[in-house]
Amino acid sequence: MTLPAPVEGATLPTSGPLVDRFGRAHTYVRVSVTDRCNYRCTYCMPAQGLDWMPRDHLLTYEEITRIVAVMARMGVHRVRLTGGEPTIRAGIDQLVGMLAAIDGIDDLAMTTNAHLLASKASALAAAGLRRLNVSLDAVDPDLFRQITRGGDLQRVLAGIDAALEAGLTPVKVNAVVVRGVNDHHVPAMVEHFAPLAGRVEVRFIEYMPFGGVGEARRHVAASAMREQLPELQPIPSDSGGPATRYRLPSGQVVGFISPITEHFCQACNRLRLAADGHLRTCLSRDKTPSLRDLLRGGASDAELEQALRAMVWQKVAGHEAHREEGFRAFEGVMTRVGG
Repeated sequence: MTLPAPVEGATLPTSGPLVDRFGRAHTYVRVSVTDRCNYRCTYCMPAQGLDWMPRDHLLTYEEITRIVAVMARMGVHRVRLTGGEPTIRAGIDQLVGMLAAIDGIDDLAMTTNAHLLASKASALAAAGLRRLNVSLDAVDPDLFRQITRGGDLQRVLAGIDAALEAGLTPVKVNAVVVRGVNDHHVPAMVEHFAPLAGRVEVRFIEYMPFGGVGEARRHVAASAMREQLPELQPIPSDSGGPATRYRLPSGQVVGFISPITEHFCQACNRLRLAADGHLRTCLSRDKTPSLRDLLRGGASDAELEQALRAMVWQKVAGHEAHREEGFRAFEGVMTRVGG
């Protein structure tokens, strides 16, 4: 796949959809509510940990809601809460309720490691959460503990059960596949969740090289993962999401997200709002302006809208981690942007 070219003669719009120079309309925002996490996944943060953002640097729930409401007036209708780990921020169900009440937001989801989910799933669903993705890279307890540097597999599985009971279905289980770590584990993941087919969908994600945890290319191509699962039948999709989905002979559905070998930059419709208010228009770029400072400086909603339009207009065509020549790792660390 190639990266998109700028639209010839296009100029920064002052109204209408939230578009960039390449004609991509943005309808989806991922909102990181914290950079903190109760796990220490090897591909997500360095072994020594991080210096967490000071709490007064984080956007308040009211500030997040205001930004999303302005985005919604420009066509953003999908919101996903991420972290770090979103469930460790106090009162996260309150934020869910605030976002669910915004006119135009029709899809409100969360990505979580599910360590605390068993006690929170019911309240999140009652507040208006509609869907959950659970980050789970192995169903072997020892391998899971190794990848997460101490995670508890049984707590995660209990969290998934609680989500299903609360009606947050289907639960999508996201497994990041890292060469030499869990690349042999694809069939085991599928087999483990086979009894929950239709309620749980396993998706395998190519590892993305972030500079903060080393720039090595440790991904496993989605095509190589698919070879471990014979007789896959492609499922046509018009959702616009990044996953390509397949059906096994048993009827179980699995997905593959391939940002490196089959990148989907040309159709990217997403933005990422960091916990401190920086708008990351491309996952690969960390140096982005702060909306928090704009809000706390007294900007009106109209000024916020135009600032958002200007930031999105400068979005790059795509990342360079897919290149053999000209390779460039993603900036920063995954835990600050939630994927």
